[in-house]
Formats: sequence, C-alpha cells, structure tokens
Amino acid sequence: MSILLRNIIRFVLLLLLQVFVLNKILVHQLVSLEMYMLFILLLPFNIPRPAVMLLGLLMGLSLDMFMNTMGIHAFACVFMAYLRPFIINILSPQGGFETNMKTPSMISMGVSQFVTYISILVVLHHMALFTLEVFGFGNFGYLLMKIVFSSIASLILIVLYELLFFSKK
Repeated sequence: MSILLRNIIRFVLLLLLQVFVLNKILVHQLVSLEMYMLFILLLPFNIPRPAVMLLGLLMGLSLDMFMNTMGIHAFACVFMAYLRPFIINILSPQGGFETNMKTPSMISMGVSQFVTYISILVVLHHMALFTLEVFGFGNFGYLLMKIVFSSIASLILIVLYELLFFSKK
C-alpha cells in the first residue's frame, strides 16, 4: 500500500475513532482520551514543515467541526505540526534515522527515542489545547492535572496502537 493511501486511511480512521468512540468514553473529568494527533506524529520524516502544518490544520478543523470547539483543536494540531521537525532533529542520531523506514515508529527510531518523541509532542499539544479550552490560569492546578493525566492516557493509547499495528520486520 502506498504511503499516501495509508495516510489518507489513517486520517479518516483516527478522526472517526476520536469523534465517535473516544469522545464518548468518560473516564474522569481530568482525563481526556485524545488519539487523533497520532496522524501528525506518524507522517513521514521527509514531508516539508508547511505541508505538515497544513495537514495538522485539516485534522484540527475536521475535529473542530465535529465537536463544535471553534478552532482549539486546529490551533493545537498546527502548533504540534510546527514543532515536530525541531523535535525530530533534536532526537535524530548523527547519521539520521534509517532511510528505508520512512515514518516515525519504534522500529525506525528505537523505543526510547520514539517514546520521547511522542511524549514531548503530546504534552505540548495538550498544553496548547487545554490552555485554550480553560482559557485562563485562574485554576492552574486543575489545568496542570488535566494536561498531565490526559497526556498519560493519550501516550498509553499511542504506544498500544504502535505495539498492536506495527510488527518487527
């Protein structure tokens, strides 16, 4: 399957999973299950930053339309898409990642680097998303706990996805 077709299918499936399944699951007021950002995280290494930001905007606006959230998901996705190349460059080894693996994964980056990569970007995404959602620092403790607990829940979902759908080759 081509990379383009795989990413189109991933976009649609993650959007539908987020809107119709994960948003309906109520774990706790402090825990929000977010998995749609996996689309941006797993885009190929060689996509230029403007294209990644445009795809992030498309994912965020699609989610905002379904959830009627007036652009907060779009902002958080574009913010994460903008920072993604910086994080990849910081984490990449001297010679770069393996060229035969075109997308970030536990296999292409290594387990520790992949977990670090998704952890940084998920936390930054959640910081942007929940700061705009709460829209203030009046209750900073609530905001901080929501970012931490939602990030942990999202990271668990993303690692489970990676373990289930990507086998070692």
